[in-house]
Amino acid sequence: MRYETAAIHGGRDTSGEQIRGESFPIYLTSTFTQDGVNDFREFMYSRSKNPTRDNLEQLVAQLEGAKHGLAMSSGMAATALAFSLVKSGEKVLINSNVYGGTCNFVSHVFCDRGIDFEIVTDFANCDFDAVEGNVSTVFLETPSNPLLEVTDIADVAARAHAKGWRVIVDNTFMTSYLQRPLDLGADVVVYSATKYYAGHSDVIAGLVVLNDDQVFDKLKFNQKTLGGMLDPFSSFLVARGIKTLPLRMDRHEQNALAVAKFFEESRAAKAVYYPGLPSNPGYELQRRQARGNGAVLSVDFKDEYDLDAFCHALRFIDLAVSLGGIESLVCCPATMTHEEYSPELQAQIGITKTMLRFSVGVEAIDDLLEDLQKALEAAKR
Repeated sequence: MRYETAAIHGGRDTSGEQIRGESFPIYLTSTFTQDGVNDFREFMYSRSKNPTRDNLEQLVAQLEGAKHGLAMSSGMAATALAFSLVKSGEKVLINSNVYGGTCNFVSHVFCDRGIDFEIVTDFANCDFDAVEGNVSTVFLETPSNPLLEVTDIADVAARAHAKGWRVIVDNTFMTSYLQRPLDLGADVVVYSATKYYAGHSDVIAGLVVLNDDQVFDKLKFNQKTLGGMLDPFSSFLVARGIKTLPLRMDRHEQNALAVAKFFEESRAAKAVYYPGLPSNPGYELQRRQARGNGAVLSVDFKDEYDLDAFCHALRFIDLAVSLGGIESLVCCPATMTHEEYSPELQAQIGITKTMLRFSVGVEAIDDLLEDLQKALEAAKR
């Protein structure tokens, strides 16, 4: 079954059920009736397992070509679940620009748990033999947020596994439609399903996908025990969104490339960060390890452009955090998504106050380009 078909017809096998709706039902129940004190059905209590959530978990695993999926209450809950594999006294390597919430987690929660971490600015040239500490895990986000840097997943995974380290990849920007990290050697993949999987900015959700049975048993226990699972109604919304994921991603990406080219050809940008541009350093690598480039890009504007005036002049692109919805959004990473990075770390990474990150939606591209052109004219000092 091809991806586009699986997105519509995947999930739990309902062929044996008497009532078969085209949409999998929402099971809004906390508990389920059992046949006897020693005769239990598949579902007992919704925190442990719920049919609507199970349908979503099976669906996302199928799309990833994986054995197991876990649906969580947010993208950060998914990342936290993956990080629950890391023990006190161990160390995590993480790339330098990742989602701000992930950086907050490793900066604060890891300290409380006795876990060390190290930020790696360039995994391609990082000598794993020279890294100090009890490393157990490598965490990658590729393309990264907000500079869209591309990391070679297969190379990092091979070198990490040679050291006995696990590899976790945040694949939110790509989804399994454009990139499949497990096929490239990753051990665990996490998503903010709030973004492209759900796709309509109306639900908060996260996903964890993997193949290893023993690791799954541990994560499933933690999901149940810590209680961060996704509720039935949100599970339904994410599964519904997935039905149109391939269609949306194709349009998202088509529009994003046009917007990236617009800024690259304009006189307003000092730099445009998008792996779909041949000028991007990660262009060839992205072409090798993914079947697309996603729809997030960042632009560093020249000083003579007023970013407040630019954002206020936009008609179809809203100033808001998040990404992956059908509507286009813009935000300032330095103050809106990565504001808890220290000024020194922002400067080291390359996150400037003149940078805006765009999540390009599925609107008519001519409307978006006209909107951007008028906003640039309004923003020129």
